[in-house]
Amino acid sequence: MSSSSLHPENAASLHRRIGLGSAVLFNMLEMIGVGPFITLPLVIAAAGFRLSAWAWLLGAAIAVADGLVWAELGAMFPRAGGSYAFLREIYGPKRAGNWLGFLYVWQLSFSAPLSIASGCIGLASFLGWFWPGLDRAPFAALPMLHGSNFAAAAACLLVTALLYRNLRSVTRLAWVLFAGVMAALVGVIVSGFAGAAMHGGWHMPASPTLSAGLAIHGLAQAMLIATYDYWGYYNICFLGSEVKRPEKTIPRAILLSVVIVAGFYVLMNMAVLPLLGAATSHSAVRGQLVADIARTAFGPWAGALIAALIVWTAFSSVFSLLLGYSRVPYAAARDGNYFRFLAAVHPKHDIPHRSLVALGLVASAFCFLSLQQVITLLVVTRILLQFFLQHIGVLWLRYKRPELVRPFRIPLFPLPPLLAIAGFLFILVNRDKAIDGLLVAAAIALVGTALYLVRARKLGEWPFGKSRD
Repeated sequence: MSSSSLHPENAASLHRRIGLGSAVLFNMLEMIGVGPFITLPLVIAAAGFRLSAWAWLLGAAIAVADGLVWAELGAMFPRAGGSYAFLREIYGPKRAGNWLGFLYVWQLSFSAPLSIASGCIGLASFLGWFWPGLDRAPFAALPMLHGSNFAAAAACLLVTALLYRNLRSVTRLAWVLFAGVMAALVGVIVSGFAGAAMHGGWHMPASPTLSAGLAIHGLAQAMLIATYDYWGYYNICFLGSEVKRPEKTIPRAILLSVVIVAGFYVLMNMAVLPLLGAATSHSAVRGQLVADIARTAFGPWAGALIAALIVWTAFSSVFSLLLGYSRVPYAAARDGNYFRFLAAVHPKHDIPHRSLVALGLVASAFCFLSLQQVITLLVVTRILLQFFLQHIGVLWLRYKRPELVRPFRIPLFPLPPLLAIAGFLFILVNRDKAIDGLLVAAAIALVGTALYLVRARKLGEWPFGKSRD
């Protein structure tokens, strides 16, 4: 493979305009959604007071180990689609890579809209602070539909409309959204420490001693949630065709975003601990806990302000999610490995507009589903059908194709991918109802494989046609 093929410009209309600052911005916008504000008490309840900070730190360690894999692959193959492009190149675009690329886009057809919808539903839950009746059913004949579902869907459509413009305008808007995200994080941290000072200073709440088995199980549960909250450090890889100097920008953006966000998460965890006390198990179910803490510390206006900033943050996360994921169906369709209708680029805005709109509409529809188990299903499906394939793939490429140009090389190789695999396995095995998530992922893989084989037989592609790498 020539060096030019490592940096293809076959999507010439997608211009390289994203620098390091914007790359870190897009990653952090996706990472810091409504998730950490809602799941923070769940992490503390699962791991316990003394181990909760360790759940965030160990989650960050897994994110760094996995992020190094993304960094090497993203620097080698800076293309639209991220994992889709990686899997095709690793396993052969005319061989198994064609199948795995299709399978990845297939599972993304479920996981991406669910991720986007979960952010919108979280946004709607904090709107309830200002609109207490939002969760009521507006139609007596359809009691399963609530006003919050419609608010979530409306938010998704609004984000789609805002992204339907050129990348320069999108980047400017992203910086405005990012300011609100930082204000929300700082507000929660300051409120927590201020509230602790009002109650005698910071202290670790008393907690019962747990057996080693229970402590490990709880830590694994907390790490699963923390892993979900860290995801997004790789978002810039999906925009690979639009990144300036991708061989340097992509690795730096991934590592910087993990380190910065980890610092905020640990600080936020430590800030709220003294105010939880023995009520953690009850408070954990309150989605608006962090707004309650701000209200306790500074009064009703502070609670309302934090709730508003978290709505802003959730909106910002959905903005970044939809921006990145919209490039995946486009990239697959451009390669003839998905619906060709989605391969179009807008003649004026230079964006994959059909892919963007299609994903936004599907995510809006998913806002009307119950997403109580969405975190577990997303984590399990992506670990098995995306991350593990990349970990094995980066090891395989080093062995099978050592001659490839690698602008960024994983330090201490092969330890990081092996540590990432071990960390993800720890999460998968040590959790409640582990087999259920595995069965769902297996079902998605089997159905996707069956669809691919029917399509491949019709088109004479691998494994029915000759492979030509």
